[in-house]
Amino acid sequence: MRASRSPLLADRLPVWRARLVLGVLLAGSLALVGRAFYLQGIHKEFLIGKGEARYERVIEMPATRGRILDRHGDVLAISTPVKSVWAIPEDARLTPAQARKLATLLGIDAREVTRKLAAERDFVYLKRQIAPDVATQVAGLKLPGIHFQNEYRRYYPAGEVAAHMLGFTGAEDAGQEGIELALDGQLAGKSGSRRVIKDRRGQIVEDVESIRAPQDGKDAMLALDAKLQYLAYTQLKQAIADHKAKAGGIIVLDARSGEVLALANLPTYNPNNRSKLSGAQLRNRAFTDTFEPGSTFKPFTVALALDKGQVRFDTPIQTAPGRLTIGSATISDAHPHGVLSVAQVIQKSSNIGTAKMALNMPFEDMWTLFDQLGFGQPLKLGFPGEAGGRLRPWKRWRPIEQATMSYGHGISVTLIQLARAYQVFARDGDLVPLSLARSDAPPAVGVRVFSEQTAREMRSMLEMAVQPGGTAPRAQVAGYRVAGKTGTANKLEGGVYANKYVASFVGFAPVSDPRLIIAVMIDEPSAGKYYGGEVAAPVFSSVMGSALRALGVPPDDTLKPLQMANAVPAKEEM
Repeated sequence: MRASRSPLLADRLPVWRARLVLGVLLAGSLALVGRAFYLQGIHKEFLIGKGEARYERVIEMPATRGRILDRHGDVLAISTPVKSVWAIPEDARLTPAQARKLATLLGIDAREVTRKLAAERDFVYLKRQIAPDVATQVAGLKLPGIHFQNEYRRYYPAGEVAAHMLGFTGAEDAGQEGIELALDGQLAGKSGSRRVIKDRRGQIVEDVESIRAPQDGKDAMLALDAKLQYLAYTQLKQAIADHKAKAGGIIVLDARSGEVLALANLPTYNPNNRSKLSGAQLRNRAFTDTFEPGSTFKPFTVALALDKGQVRFDTPIQTAPGRLTIGSATISDAHPHGVLSVAQVIQKSSNIGTAKMALNMPFEDMWTLFDQLGFGQPLKLGFPGEAGGRLRPWKRWRPIEQATMSYGHGISVTLIQLARAYQVFARDGDLVPLSLARSDAPPAVGVRVFSEQTAREMRSMLEMAVQPGGTAPRAQVAGYRVAGKTGTANKLEGGVYANKYVASFVGFAPVSDPRLIIAVMIDEPSAGKYYGGEVAAPVFSSVMGSALRALGVPPDDTLKPLQMANAVPAKEEM
């Protein structure tokens, strides 16, 4: 039988069936057209969202961090453009030779590169903040899956000279220490963002739009004077080397405005290369390290007695036989002095004379003075780890503690606190806040601590301390009248005074119209000399003399040979 004559083929399908199939096909087509119209015309956000999820990205546009400038506009910190190298591990299929070349250019171990590229992640940093020329060499390798990101790196032209003052930023260009942290809100700015289209390899193929423009950080002009900073740093460094000391610090303040013109510590570090840092290098000792101030504290006690009218400039005080028993304890002077005037108590640095004045005053009066001067609490200038020192409540004092605290023992301070407190003598008895930023406003009106008469009398006493017969003739400066006080204190270790010392000197000049206050601290000098007059006073003299001349401050004394500058100073009491 022929196929064409098959009865099956001869049967005709029902008309309704063909129409049904045709209707179903038409309905399906209409449904697809309707769905397409709905998705592309009415509910198009769905497809747009899916497309954006695959190809569109919002990338951050970093803001440029503000510069840090010294008071004359010289750059102390600036952000420079750099590159960061990142990779898509799935795409970065490198041969061992390629991995070694990449690691060599990046300055890291090849095994580290291999480990990062083996990570089950979509994104890994290989190295942050590399120099543009290195990035160019890496790009020249044309390695698959290796990409670059624009960033900024902080550069500090002064290096280690101003490290503790300026601090540094981290990998994300955020402040970590010093001014960088204290003024981070001003310097940081606000990052912006852009919408772009990227291919699957992370390459930008289209820049769509700007969402938010970056707001660059604002510059910060500091009170710091770069020339004085370098001068203070070099002189401190030389003293640390000469006396084989463990550490040291120096601060230069403007006596009129309270501006911090220079601040240096040793040991220090290079903020441009922090690969090998220790805690000792990072510590801003002027703010974080406390020590017993020793005899540099005596002027405050004497000034209080003067201000209360208990003594006068020339009031005689019997210090013989060089010992004073208080309860079960005895304090002493290294050398018996006999009868001394109040001025000579400061000049000769007598513990007995200072203690006798203190014992005639209520505990609360002394504590109130010390608290008013800023001891026992941080100055809150924004530096991390700023210490407040130790000042026990007056209700817990005993007479022997009152006596020892009067000459700087049993109390601890920071160098910045001590420098600020000497404003009451360099000014006319008032105290102004310290300022890290340059101030062009008129000199501030301070908080009254002593009367003007008391301040002037104390200036005369402190000037006697640097003259022949005083403890600091080596603090003299040719052409200028200088005033100040030495300090030498044993260090406490485990609650016991050790045979280690902290030598210090705090002073100001010119006496006729004080312009600068300088505080110097040398920790554990071990080359044979340890008195403040021998170790710290010469640093003060070198820095003060050069600084006054650099600032154009007119001399207030006749130029004469400083015959006492190299003389042996009177031994101060400890």
